[in-house]
Amino acid sequence: MTTAFGMHVRFTAVPGQGDALAAMLLEAADGLTGLEACRLYLVSRSPARDDTIWVTEAWTSKEAHAASLEGERAKEMIKRAKPLLAAPPEATQLRPAGGKGL
Repeated sequence: MTTAFGMHVRFTAVPGQGDALAAMLLEAADGLTGLEACRLYLVSRSPARDDTIWVTEAWTSKEAHAASLEGERAKEMIKRAKPLLAAPPEATQLRPAGGKGL
């Protein structure tokens, strides 16, 4: 299966807030259950830096990803997460070609 849009996003939490930010991103992942346009939302922790969290996403389209951020739940989650961030998230956009999990 080929997906049209993907991202790797690095989040850097305020020192000591990595667990809280990771928990919030996992909560966001739970909120995507049943959303067919989201093919993958994987939250990972850096083994070397407790306050660095990576999210790998795959979506059916860039528009579907953008639409997912417009819901009230997503807006509230973003608002709650901002105080936990030491810097803006760093995102790399991708065009997933397929693979296990997609």
